[in-house]
Amino acid sequence: MQNKNHNQNPPRSQLELNLGEQLNALISASHALNVRTAALFDPTLQPASFLIVRWLLAHGASTATLIAESTAMDRSSVSRLVTQLKQLGYVKSETHPEDRRGILISLTESGRLKASKAIKEKENEFYKRISNWKDSELETFINMLKSFNGNI
Repeated sequence: MQNKNHNQNPPRSQLELNLGEQLNALISASHALNVRTAALFDPTLQPASFLIVRWLLAHGASTATLIAESTAMDRSSVSRLVTQLKQLGYVKSETHPEDRRGILISLTESGRLKASKAIKEKENEFYKRISNWKDSELETFINMLKSFNGNI
Protein backbone atom coordinates (compact mmCIF):
# COMPACT_ATOMS: atom_id res chain seq x y z
CA MET A 1 0.00 0.00 0.00
CA GLN A 2 1.36 3.46 -0.96
CA ASN A 3 1.81 6.27 1.54
CA LYS A 4 -0.88 8.85 0.80
CA ASN A 5 1.31 11.72 2.09
CA HIS A 6 4.22 10.90 -0.22
CA ASN A 7 3.40 13.56 -2.85
CA GLN A 8 1.69 16.04 -0.55
CA ASN A 9 3.08 19.20 0.99
CA PRO A 10 4.23 19.04 4.60
CA PRO A 11 1.52 19.71 7.19
CA ARG A 12 0.92 23.32 8.28
CA SER A 13 2.57 22.73 11.65
CA GLN A 14 5.79 21.62 9.94
CA LEU A 15 5.68 24.63 7.61
CA GLU A 16 5.31 26.92 10.62
CA LEU A 17 8.30 25.25 12.30
CA ASN A 18 10.31 25.70 9.11
CA LEU A 19 9.32 29.37 9.00
CA GLY A 20 10.40 29.78 12.62
CA GLU A 21 13.80 28.26 11.84
CA GLN A 22 14.30 30.62 8.92
CA LEU A 23 13.19 33.66 10.94
CA ASN A 24 15.58 32.69 13.73
CA ALA A 25 18.39 32.35 11.19
CA LEU A 26 17.52 35.78 9.74
CA ILE A 27 17.37 37.44 13.15
CA SER A 28 20.66 35.86 14.23
CA ALA A 29 22.42 36.81 11.01
CA SER A 30 21.00 40.33 11.18
CA HIS A 31 22.15 40.73 14.79
CA ALA A 32 25.65 39.50 13.93
CA LEU A 33 25.78 41.90 10.99
CA ASN A 34 24.61 44.76 13.23
CA VAL A 35 27.39 43.98 15.71
CA ARG A 36 29.98 43.93 12.90
CA THR A 37 28.60 47.19 11.50
CA ALA A 38 28.78 48.79 14.95
CA ALA A 39 32.43 47.70 15.19
CA LEU A 40 33.12 49.30 11.80
CA PHE A 41 31.63 52.53 13.12
CA ASP A 42 33.77 52.48 16.27
CA PRO A 43 35.16 49.29 17.81
CA THR A 44 35.47 50.94 21.23
CA LEU A 45 31.70 51.40 21.56
CA GLN A 46 29.02 48.94 22.57
CA PRO A 47 26.71 47.90 19.70
CA ALA A 48 23.82 49.58 21.54
CA SER A 49 25.54 52.92 20.94
CA PHE A 50 25.39 52.31 17.21
CA LEU A 51 21.68 51.56 17.53
CA ILE A 52 21.25 55.13 18.77
CA VAL A 53 23.44 56.47 15.96
CA ARG A 54 21.44 54.55 13.34
CA TRP A 55 18.18 55.80 14.84
CA LEU A 56 19.38 59.41 14.74
CA LEU A 57 20.58 58.97 11.17
CA ALA A 58 17.17 57.68 10.11
CA HIS A 59 14.96 60.02 12.17
CA GLY A 60 17.00 63.14 12.84
CA ALA A 61 17.37 65.12 16.04
CA SER A 62 15.38 63.81 18.96
CA THR A 63 14.99 63.76 22.71
CA ALA A 64 16.59 61.04 24.79
CA THR A 65 13.12 59.95 25.89
CA LEU A 66 11.94 59.36 22.33
CA ILE A 67 15.17 57.55 21.45
CA ALA A 68 14.73 55.31 24.50
CA GLU A 69 11.10 54.54 23.62
CA SER A 70 11.90 53.92 19.95
CA THR A 71 14.89 51.64 20.57
CA ALA A 72 13.40 49.76 23.56
CA MET A 73 16.19 50.94 25.85
CA ASP A 74 15.78 52.43 29.27
CA ARG A 75 16.33 56.15 29.60
CA SER A 76 19.42 55.78 31.81
CA SER A 77 21.14 53.54 29.25
CA VAL A 78 20.41 56.01 26.47
CA SER A 79 21.79 58.87 28.58
CA ARG A 80 24.97 56.94 29.37
CA LEU A 81 25.51 55.93 25.74
CA VAL A 82 24.76 59.43 24.46
CA THR A 83 27.35 60.82 26.88
CA GLN A 84 29.96 58.46 25.39
CA LEU A 85 28.93 59.39 21.86
CA LYS A 86 29.19 63.09 22.72
CA GLN A 87 32.66 62.63 24.23
CA LEU A 88 33.79 60.99 21.00
CA GLY A 89 32.28 63.76 18.88
CA TYR A 90 29.61 61.66 17.17
CA VAL A 91 26.57 63.39 18.63
CA LYS A 92 25.77 66.80 20.06
CA SER A 93 23.00 68.15 22.23
CA GLU A 94 21.33 71.52 22.11
CA THR A 95 18.35 73.23 23.64
CA HIS A 96 15.07 72.18 22.07
CA PRO A 97 13.85 75.18 20.01
CA GLU A 98 10.18 74.63 20.95
CA ASP A 99 10.71 73.66 24.60
CA ARG A 100 13.61 75.58 26.12
CA ARG A 101 13.72 73.07 29.01
CA GLY A 102 14.23 70.11 26.66
CA ILE A 103 17.39 68.86 24.98
CA LEU A 104 17.65 67.64 21.40
CA ILE A 105 20.29 65.09 20.49
CA SER A 106 21.59 64.93 16.92
CA LEU A 107 24.49 63.53 14.95
CA THR A 108 27.51 65.66 14.25
CA GLU A 109 28.83 65.75 10.70
CA SER A 110 31.56 63.32 11.76
CA GLY A 111 28.99 60.97 13.28
CA ARG A 112 26.82 61.16 10.16
CA LEU A 113 29.74 60.41 7.82
CA LYS A 114 31.06 57.49 9.89
CA ALA A 115 27.58 56.03 10.30
CA SER A 116 26.86 56.28 6.57
CA LYS A 117 30.13 54.56 5.75
CA ALA A 118 29.50 51.71 8.21
CA ILE A 119 25.94 51.25 6.99
CA LYS A 120 27.16 51.10 3.39
CA GLU A 121 29.23 48.04 4.36
CA LYS A 122 26.14 46.46 5.89
CA GLU A 123 24.13 47.16 2.74
CA ASN A 124 26.81 45.48 0.66
CA GLU A 125 26.28 42.26 2.63
CA PHE A 126 22.57 42.30 1.82
CA TYR A 127 23.18 43.19 -1.82
CA LYS A 128 25.50 40.18 -2.16
CA ARG A 129 22.72 37.89 -0.96
CA ILE A 130 20.17 39.16 -3.48
CA SER A 131 22.47 39.97 -6.40
CA ASN A 132 21.49 36.85 -8.36
CA TRP A 133 17.76 37.18 -7.76
CA LYS A 134 15.47 38.14 -10.60
CA ASP A 135 13.63 41.43 -10.10
CA SER A 136 10.36 39.52 -9.87
CA GLU A 137 11.76 37.32 -7.06
CA LEU A 138 12.95 40.39 -5.17
CA GLU A 139 9.58 42.09 -5.61
CA THR A 140 7.77 38.98 -4.36
CA PHE A 141 10.10 38.79 -1.34
CA ILE A 142 9.54 42.48 -0.52
CA ASN A 143 5.76 42.09 -0.77
CA MET A 144 5.78 38.98 1.40
CA LEU A 145 7.88 40.75 4.05
CA LYS A 146 5.53 43.74 3.94
CA SER A 147 2.60 41.44 4.49
CA PHE A 148 4.36 39.53 7.27
CA ASN A 149 5.30 42.79 8.98
CA GLY A 150 1.73 44.08 8.71
CA ASN A 151 2.69 46.91 6.35
CA ILE A 152 0.24 46.22 3.55
